[in-house]
Amino acid sequence: MRLVSFLKEGRWCPGFRRGDSIVEIADKDLVSAQAVIAAMMQGRKLTEGPSHRVAQVTLGLPVPEPDKIVCIGLNYVDHAKEGGNPIPDYPAVFMRTKSSLVAHGQPLVRPTCSDKFDYEAELAIVIGKRARNVTEADALSHVFGYSCFNDGSIRDYQRKSTQWTMGKNFDGTGPFGPDIVTADELPAGAAGLRVVSRLNGETMQNGNTSDMIFSVARTIALVSEVMTLEPGDVIITGTPAGVGYARKPPVFMRPGDVCEIEIEKIGILSNPVVSA
Repeated sequence: MRLVSFLKEGRWCPGFRRGDSIVEIADKDLVSAQAVIAAMMQGRKLTEGPSHRVAQVTLGLPVPEPDKIVCIGLNYVDHAKEGGNPIPDYPAVFMRTKSSLVAHGQPLVRPTCSDKFDYEAELAIVIGKRARNVTEADALSHVFGYSCFNDGSIRDYQRKSTQWTMGKNFDGTGPFGPDIVTADELPAGAAGLRVVSRLNGETMQNGNTSDMIFSVARTIALVSEVMTLEPGDVIITGTPAGVGYARKPPVFMRPGDVCEIEIEKIGILSNPVVSA
């Protein structure tokens, strides 16, 4: 099943994508993505409402108001090596703000203060039930599903200090979506899925989730050791090699570009690039 959000009467409503249609959820008590996710994880059968053609609706972030966006850096060996970084024995973790997120089809915003705007194709984990101090063996039972993410990075600001937060949180730099594919439709832990980024149709990254240093289960176990994860929280799992700053010469996103992130069996996240 594929969970999305769409704009109806001025608010973001959860729904299901079925082919080229979006099906509304008619349960009046399930007005947020988090509520739908929690209900589905408890086995509740949801009531379907009217359907709409995808072309007739505006899609939003699949979780419009996530409480936490936890990001993992340097999680692929080839990406760590291309940047001259050591292979980590504990994940590099940073947080994103909600204001940095962008829905599918909406503009990726390059700030006026920098021209070093990089792309990063990443698998997003969406948590389905509360996780605190979970074991690696039990971690996948807390996953609702997976989506696409583009961890757009302002590289010079990322390197202004040892903390990456500033370079990862410019407004409108983190595309997310368009769908959350439920975990039962994918291999366990989303293993073995091709992860690709394309810039103006040219393939820039071509990796596989099986090459992650910290697997989905291991990542959830490590993060939940520190913080309680709730339904609708999102964990971004790192990017494979091929990012722009490591190329010779470097390749950065510019206004007028189109960046696509594709993950096998999940879908395509596409965004035009504009200047702030």
